[in-house]
Amino acid sequence: MPKKRSGGGLSPTQQAAKFLGVSVLAGAVLAGIALPAVGALGLAAKGSVEGFDALPANLKTPPLSQRTTILDAEGGTIATVYSRDRTVVDLKDISPYMQKAIVAIEDSRFYEHGAIDLKGVLRALNKNARSGEVSEGASTLTQQYVKNVFVEEAGDDATKVAQATQQTIGRKIQELKLAIQVEEELGKKKILENYLNITFFGQQAYGVEAASQRYFSKHAKDLTVQEAALLAGIVQSPSRYDPVNDEAEATKRRNIVLNRMAQVGDISPAQAEKAKKAPLGLKVSKPKNGCITAVNDASFFCDYVREVFLSEPVFGKTRKDRAKVWNQGGLTIRTTLDPQAQESVHQSLKDHVNKSDSVAAASTLVEPGTGRIVAMGQSKPYGYGKNETEINYSVDHAVGGSNFGFPTGSTFKPFLAAAALEENVPATKEYSSPYDMDYPSPIQTCDKPWINDNGYRVENENESEVGPYRLKEAMAKSVNTYFVQMLADIGLCPVSSMADKLHVHQGNGDKLPQNPSALALGSVGMSPLTMASAYATFASRGMYCTPVAIESITQKVGNKQKSLEVPKSTCSRAMAEKTADSVNTLLQGVVDSGTGKEAGLSDRANAGKTGTTDERKNAWFVGYTPNMSGAVWVGSATQKVEMKNITIGGVYHPLVFGGAVPGPIWKDAMTGALEGKDSPSFNLVDIPDGDKNKDKDKGRDEDKPDDGNNGGGDNGDGNNGDDEGFIAGLTDGGNGNGGGDGGFPGNLIQGPGNGPGGRR
Repeated sequence: MPKKRSGGGLSPTQQAAKFLGVSVLAGAVLAGIALPAVGALGLAAKGSVEGFDALPANLKTPPLSQRTTILDAEGGTIATVYSRDRTVVDLKDISPYMQKAIVAIEDSRFYEHGAIDLKGVLRALNKNARSGEVSEGASTLTQQYVKNVFVEEAGDDATKVAQATQQTIGRKIQELKLAIQVEEELGKKKILENYLNITFFGQQAYGVEAASQRYFSKHAKDLTVQEAALLAGIVQSPSRYDPVNDEAEATKRRNIVLNRMAQVGDISPAQAEKAKKAPLGLKVSKPKNGCITAVNDASFFCDYVREVFLSEPVFGKTRKDRAKVWNQGGLTIRTTLDPQAQESVHQSLKDHVNKSDSVAAASTLVEPGTGRIVAMGQSKPYGYGKNETEINYSVDHAVGGSNFGFPTGSTFKPFLAAAALEENVPATKEYSSPYDMDYPSPIQTCDKPWINDNGYRVENENESEVGPYRLKEAMAKSVNTYFVQMLADIGLCPVSSMADKLHVHQGNGDKLPQNPSALALGSVGMSPLTMASAYATFASRGMYCTPVAIESITQKVGNKQKSLEVPKSTCSRAMAEKTADSVNTLLQGVVDSGTGKEAGLSDRANAGKTGTTDERKNAWFVGYTPNMSGAVWVGSATQKVEMKNITIGGVYHPLVFGGAVPGPIWKDAMTGALEGKDSPSFNLVDIPDGDKNKDKDKGRDEDKPDDGNNGGGDNGDGNNGDDEGFIAGLTDGGNGNGGGDGGFPGNLIQGPGNGPGGRR
């Protein structure tokens, strides 16, 4: 029973409803003038006209969220992403049957009444007053549009959505007032267009164009009468009348709409009967939302684009502001991804590493001189299931990568060589390079000297590697003791400065520590994108260019397009041209006859460097041609797998090293990516080889089996990981629990001499 006051009169709700009904009949609402209010309305409880007047008179209509399309450099679609799948279309691009069907079933007197259907309001208010609650609505299409605007503005905030849809008289009155304003400003056709673009049709489809594509795989302008009736019927209850999950219920609802269309004269009774006999004719297109749907293993690149958008101030002052723009969507993002290069990387990774292998591989290709990222992929697919991951092994932690990157081993040595050449050390410089030695001490840093207090030692891969060596041969064979002596000669500060100029940093964003293990033998973690971009500097004769993934963005707001500013690559000179040319000459020797000869390209100028870290937990090849640079990493994301006696991609390897697994991946990826493209040459310099008569085991593969005495190779770990070693906070794995899918496992020691150092 409805509640009554102690005096036996009507409750506040009933009084309000009765008064509202009288006011409506008097034309007060239609005229937009005041209505009294009481507490039950959710307005100011003054019993005066001021409450209604105080309601906002202007409807703030947020831009409708739409799908975002991410394109490759040639305009092909990589993926579509959206918070709400919607494509806004003009009324002229919506079937006349659809326009008539929605009006017939939702508000058949739409073109006859104003913002409010007085007859409908009176009928509903009388019923609601008798029941003491809002049990029947009388919303016009205009009022429904207003409500949908509130829902759209609420987004994914459940509380705001509930407030926007709550069945209270207070909300209804606010809806009425705003509907008056909308009718005055927009007119009937625009209201109908907006309504059809904003409303929810189920199956993740917002707006009639997305609904038409979802259920019938066609444009909204091509809907037939029975198809239009089906979509119009869904609106009242998208879950109840979902034709995908309940065809019988959806059919009954469609036929009700067809009958109503015949009753109001939109179609003839004969047309209605014919349409009712037709099957639903569904041709359902499954939602393809998000980077997980990207083509050619471009999911990780797609996700990187999203992360770049959310992190770049050019798209908004705060991350929250940028997320709002992203979620609003309507973006067409043209990226730098080269479909040929991406397909080649994808195929190479697939050919060499299985997703079920105990280790993973990641590869990134960039364009020297522009910073354009042309390919990015990895062997573990993007996803959430077994042998899948969300973590992008190619990039830094801040943009979706692993916690720390991965130790690079001897692929760091070219940076040290470049720093030495910039310090006027001649390219023919010779060092004694014994098989093993103590780290030199002291070594000057940018501050106080580094002292080898703990007696750290470094050794070469094999006992046969005994100097003296010159730089060219030492680079080709990746002789550790040579580079440690070179580091001691010039000091740590020039190498640290060179790393900064090349934007070489740890995967967590930190600068490299100033110690010999990090700045000679690559003991700290970095991302393939960082390494590929740094090596591209050699290819472009000393000019470093920041990596970029986005070429242009246009945004559709409503039916209008606008261009957004995008971050540009910034290029700066990191070293003299002669220095870069000298490094190119040195690294060409690595692929011609050194540790990287299995990776060498036969049809064009190329150069590169191998790297393998302590206990063979990481193997790298980073190489380049004058017009493309690429990095390949192979290893365990958790850093728990020692790549010894291991099968990768169906091939057994007694020992994994940079030239034998990452090298062939790089070779195949680059070959396909560069097919049909120009083949420019390097500007090489003359660097004498030295005494060619010395027996130096020329041309041997990197990391041939060592004597097994220390399991270390040329990583300077003569202490087998004991002593302090700069633990550097590496106690958190990729999942935040010490050993997850994105970084080093707990307690991995990193430091000068006893961390994951640089094999070749």
